[in-house]
Amino acid sequence: MSLTTSPLPDNRLHGLDALRGIALLLGVVLHTLMSFFPIPIWVVVDDQTSPVASVIFFAIHLFRMTTFFLIAGLFAHMMLGRRGLWGFVRDRLIRIAGPLFGLWWLALASIIAALLWNVAIQNGGSLPTDGPPPPPLTVETFPLTHLWFLWVLLIIYVAMLVLRAPFALLDRTGGWGRMIDRLTGMLVGPWTPVVLAAPLALAFYLHPDWTAFFAIPTPDTGLIPNAVALTGFGSAFLFGFMLDRRRDLLERICKLWPVFTVVAFGTGTGALMLAGGPVPDLAPVTDPSAKAALAIIVALAVFSGAMAAMSLALQLFSRKSAVRRYLADASYWIYIIHLPLVMVGQTLVLDLGAPWWLKAALVIGGTMLISLITYELLVRHSFIGRWLNGRRIPWKRQAEPAPAPAQ
Repeated sequence: MSLTTSPLPDNRLHGLDALRGIALLLGVVLHTLMSFFPIPIWVVVDDQTSPVASVIFFAIHLFRMTTFFLIAGLFAHMMLGRRGLWGFVRDRLIRIAGPLFGLWWLALASIIAALLWNVAIQNGGSLPTDGPPPPPLTVETFPLTHLWFLWVLLIIYVAMLVLRAPFALLDRTGGWGRMIDRLTGMLVGPWTPVVLAAPLALAFYLHPDWTAFFAIPTPDTGLIPNAVALTGFGSAFLFGFMLDRRRDLLERICKLWPVFTVVAFGTGTGALMLAGGPVPDLAPVTDPSAKAALAIIVALAVFSGAMAAMSLALQLFSRKSAVRRYLADASYWIYIIHLPLVMVGQTLVLDLGAPWWLKAALVIGGTMLISLITYELLVRHSFIGRWLNGRRIPWKRQAEPAPAPAQ
């Protein structure tokens, strides 16, 4: 399928690039808040807790990665149109598979080191000698850590290329493409979240141990992602992939921001209340009727939140901005290195006599500061920047002094 020429100016996509960066940067906020939940769910448990932390976590977690995969699908189709099949494969191997296989071990080692440091502090300065042994490393227990999204992206890319191949080979006249374009046009409207939520709601309902508070279960353990994650993220990716063929529809999505935002707020609030409220109930849903209702409203909240985020980004961020472009470029590196930094920050503020929100702000601020400094000094202007972002920004040369006037 070829890339449909867009009647919109290219800067329309600056908003989506900014949103992709925001989705990654919100991971710093998300993981920081887990230390301050009213019930312990994280390895670093602070004594200053608040239900506000769990509410903010819930709101972010609902839409963040679904939005990321939606935009990833749109940009994947764009790259296929510009670079062709083998150019796309080469780029994804370098910029997705490369960081995953090259930096995963460093991320895991840093997380383990931060975890052991916290355990030693809680144990009076030394590690306990009677701790449980680490789990065996198997396909089911493989620790993908927070880099799981790269693994899932690779799986979706492979599935996309396999499913696309027969259409690309046989659709010589563009008939299939025109049909897909008409289908996409019918799909985009106030009803979009409802249509996209249907497969996810069914996946929620069929999942035997589904916990509503966490919406789409994070596939951070095991090399075979859970069916709910593949359904939700795969549906978002497919919609984004189709949407790039009809970039004129971005204008329609942009204008629907009030509808998507109101629906996202309403369904998100309802999902939170049904999932246990600000102090979440983390037990799996077992009652069939309650599970059906939760599955529908949570799935609708996931996709209405993603569509609201997309429409607001198109509305607010479509103008060029050097600051937003810088943060969008830096977000990939920040997300890769942030988790051990967050854990260290959470450990450092454990004994600080301050409210939870100030502790959280210090952890987020410190993590962002260190991440941005390392990005500027080690990544942006080096081969790592080319590796992660596809380009290396050269250092600005010192302006040469103006020649002295002739005497």
